[in-house]
Amino acid sequence: MHWVATAAAIAAVMAGASLLQPSDAKASASRPPATRSVPAPDPARADYPVECGPARVDVVERASGDLDGDGRPETVAVVRCHSETGTPPSGVYVLAPAARAGARPTVVATFVDPKERMSVTGFALRGTTVSATLLGYSSPEVPHCCPDLQRKVNWRWRDGKFVLTALPAPGSV
Repeated sequence: MHWVATAAAIAAVMAGASLLQPSDAKASASRPPATRSVPAPDPARADYPVECGPARVDVVERASGDLDGDGRPETVAVVRCHSETGTPPSGVYVLAPAARAGARPTVVATFVDPKERMSVTGFALRGTTVSATLLGYSSPEVPHCCPDLQRKVNWRWRDGKFVLTALPAPGSV
């Protein structure tokens, strides 16, 4: 019985205290702690898993944003081997900030591997969705100048990984 009376008295004190707060009191428990601002990874500093022989890797498109909701920006980079003529296949990579100051950004995901022999156009980042149009070839006989396949795709972080969604093919129902 003594404990019930004590609990009732504490509840009454807490209720009274909540009614008698100073007018300038503000709740701060719902605010997340301040985080240190982390710059987006610089795609020019990354090492990509691309075989270019003596040619350099060119970053042809880039976009940055917090794709996975961890409070740190990632950078998505479209890269290809440098070429004075033609359009070499593209690679699309997600970069995370370097683990320590001065280190290179880390490739944490591959959306398109250049070995798939696709080119990327229409690249964009809207919110947390990365979108692109992939151009490819139906057979090795198709000239490299003239891809004959096209597919619009999106990538989005879901359930701890990036998920690819292929949009309806042109002419499909």
